[in-house]
Amino acid sequence: MHTQKVAITIPKELITMIDDMSKKEGISRSKLISIILREKLTFERNRHIKDAYDQTFSDEAIREEQLNFAMWFEGLGTEEGQEW
Repeated sequence: MHTQKVAITIPKELITMIDDMSKKEGISRSKLISIILREKLTFERNRHIKDAYDQTFSDEAIREEQLNFAMWFEGLGTEEGQEW
């Protein structure tokens, strides 16, 4: 992974928490901050995807269309199962 140095200003009490946790985990301050940022950004990306999905399928017409299509698709199978 390529890295790049970044200068940021962080409140002293937060730095103390970061340093305590990084010592406890046995990793560098930089590594801990990177891990936490990655987790937060991944969480936020997934939340935005879920929100978009929920918004799309909150539309009754879309939900009904998807249900009808799924029921139609299931009806295409044979007694022995669907050929893929």
